[in-house]
Amino acid sequence: MKLDDYVEFEANDRAERRRLAQEKSYELMDHLESFQHRFDEATGGDSVFGSVSPSIFVGSSNYPNLSTGLLSPVGHEDDAATYETSGAWYEEGVSISDVFERRTSLLNSTQGVDAREAGSVHDAWDGFLGVQREVAIADRPVDVEVFLDDGPDIDYDVSPDDVATPTGPRARAAGADLTENPHVPRPVKKTLEDDDWRAEGAMNYLYRRGFDVYDINTVLSAGALGRGDQRRLVPTRWSITAVDDTIGKYLRGTIRDRRSIDTVQVWRNEYLGNAFWVVLAPGDWEFELVEIKSPGSIWHPDPEGDTYLSSAHENREGRTRYVDETAGAYYASRFGVLEHLSERGRQAKVLVIRHVSDDYWGPVGVWQVRESVRNAFRGEHGEAETFEAAVRGVSEQLPVSLARLRKKSTMVAGLQSSLADWTT
Repeated sequence: MKLDDYVEFEANDRAERRRLAQEKSYELMDHLESFQHRFDEATGGDSVFGSVSPSIFVGSSNYPNLSTGLLSPVGHEDDAATYETSGAWYEEGVSISDVFERRTSLLNSTQGVDAREAGSVHDAWDGFLGVQREVAIADRPVDVEVFLDDGPDIDYDVSPDDVATPTGPRARAAGADLTENPHVPRPVKKTLEDDDWRAEGAMNYLYRRGFDVYDINTVLSAGALGRGDQRRLVPTRWSITAVDDTIGKYLRGTIRDRRSIDTVQVWRNEYLGNAFWVVLAPGDWEFELVEIKSPGSIWHPDPEGDTYLSSAHENREGRTRYVDETAGAYYASRFGVLEHLSERGRQAKVLVIRHVSDDYWGPVGVWQVRESVRNAFRGEHGEAETFEAAVRGVSEQLPVSLARLRKKSTMVAGLQSSLADWTT
């Protein structure tokens, strides 16, 4: 399909897909009030709380003093698995309001721990940390009993940590017990039993054995990967990016010596107020993410401000430093592209352009970046004669001029300019 035909096809289809990016809902505050009622019913005013835990959360705000907790969907125990972040949320087509409702239904029962303590989680199978580890390595939600010091704090506030995984109400936990024997997959048991296995190798092994990144980052976060007494709790936000980066590097290695694609291809996807254009062009591996944040969006809340651009780039040899400007979105989008190319057995130079519109009113986490890029490759795609023609075609659909894009993008910077590029 020619690029012009593809753009027209996308425009006609966009209205249907944009229904997934719903307007801001004020039902969230009512939902928070209902949480208190559900919590009171579940506990009966007692300090012992029986529930099902599908996952864990490790905060990073006061590192190395960590807040580490068990997540429990109060009042929704029967479908606890749907409250754990995964690619299934994309398949389900959850809205921003849906994400916030699910996350504010999760009680985070927490304890404090010093991440610097040697051996703090190595062979920690007893006490609160032991229960947390059992929940993290299980392949299904686990029945638990939590002993609380006090009731939940239901004052919900979107903080920088919530970019990754907002968890809603929190309560201090005096302890926790398992009320069933968790089912642990054999490959996870293998990584636990090998004290000489570096975390990177264990992550790649689990991925090759069919575990998705969501499962792997939970196991990593619980300190269940790595060499013996070097195992530590890893803040959830960090573990998400670490897994995307580590497995991304592994996938990059699988295509390093493969043939290049032989046509310029343009793929597009839109979800939750975020539009992604993915341009694949012949050549050795090269990657860049350019983010365009519209006024009124969550990361650029001033409705009267100018459109904000950020970018990050790597060549065939990859990066040696963490990406600051685009942060976790860089590694999540790169992972989605590399997964596609590895499945095809080809390499390419890749430009991803993310347009964050004012429909993106609340942060849902980088999972939506990862899944949007992953699923961009499922549908039709357009083709262009050259990389320059592809970029020019895509730029006509963006809220910034090609001139501004050229100033910010390493890959677009070398394209020949014309007078028309400077007119918008």
